[in-house]
Amino acid sequence: MAKPEIRLKGFDGEWKECPFHVVAKPYFVSNKYAHHQNLLSLSYGKVKRKDINSGKGLLPASFDTYQIIKDGIIVFRFTDLQNDKKSLRVGLAKEEGIISPAYVCVECENISPEFLFLQLYSYDLRKVFYSMGDGLRQTLSYNDVKDMPIYVPSDKEQKFIIEYFNSIESVILSEESKLASLKQVKQACLVSMFPQAGEATPRVRFKGFEGEWKFVKLGSLCKKITRKASVDTKAPVMMISASSGFINQSEKYSTDNAGQSLAKYTLLYKGEMAYNHGASKIRKYGSCFALDRKEARVPFVYHTFKLLKDDSYFFAYYLNSGIFDSELRKVVSSTARMDGLLNISYETYMNLNVYRPDYEEQKRIASYFRSLDNQISLQ
Repeated sequence: MAKPEIRLKGFDGEWKECPFHVVAKPYFVSNKYAHHQNLLSLSYGKVKRKDINSGKGLLPASFDTYQIIKDGIIVFRFTDLQNDKKSLRVGLAKEEGIISPAYVCVECENISPEFLFLQLYSYDLRKVFYSMGDGLRQTLSYNDVKDMPIYVPSDKEQKFIIEYFNSIESVILSEESKLASLKQVKQACLVSMFPQAGEATPRVRFKGFEGEWKFVKLGSLCKKITRKASVDTKAPVMMISASSGFINQSEKYSTDNAGQSLAKYTLLYKGEMAYNHGASKIRKYGSCFALDRKEARVPFVYHTFKLLKDDSYFFAYYLNSGIFDSELRKVVSSTARMDGLLNISYETYMNLNVYRPDYEEQKRIASYFRSLDNQISLQ
């Protein structure tokens, strides 16, 4: 096909087809004598700066073997094709710097670099590069891709397409900035709206509430849940993600094996809580959430309970705020068990101390954070 299915208004006719080598030539400038210090790397389809002094990642003792690239150079990472089939393989440099000699770099001729990158990026999304070469290869070179077809419209249409995608990118960056701001607000509030260690009141408080929060055993507020799901239950199988709370098990695993062994799942109803005592990068002491749907089946290894007279959503935010970590550190073993779960029993968890404000203040705080979470989800 020599023209796109979707076209910007005012353009028609076929695009010119040519092999890649007609519009892109190999580019290599050695850093051996330049000693350039602006280190760049291809990551998720973008050429990004990397701290040359950070010591993180695999960096060479000398960057003399690296190559210098400049604005408009297209960069390919054609290594590890057999083992890594998810990465994006092409990026566009927007500044001068040095990059690994393992990357294949090209300079454009008679075509806009931005337009060619967009076309190659579309190939990348469709995993075109994985099928190139003779059979399944671990690595590709310029010669392996030099004859792939490229479609070239007029300079004017190239310009309009570039502007269109730049406008989309601008919207994405703006929305990402708003999302980051909302997450920062939430994190700051989690710190300021709960008492810190050694304090009995939060630093920031809603109008109309005063007095100290009580320091009580979590178990004095809760009742353990050991409810098993019946054979004919329609409740979805869910698990706890540290970043997202309750998610369908199928979102993480390709098969749903709950039907094979109902005894391995506990049935929860809305508002009831579960503590996943598995360590993660986000929460090294595990995660505790309140179910926000009618019912669900969760792994029996979770510590499941319900609050008798308190707001479960308030305590979900409190137990995940990081402030509760000071309590967990006292009892959690520094090593995980073979199954990846932290060595903390239900009884030990329930014996930890929590801060407890009046019920009305609990509801007000929970409502505020739920509203923030809704905004974050919408964003």
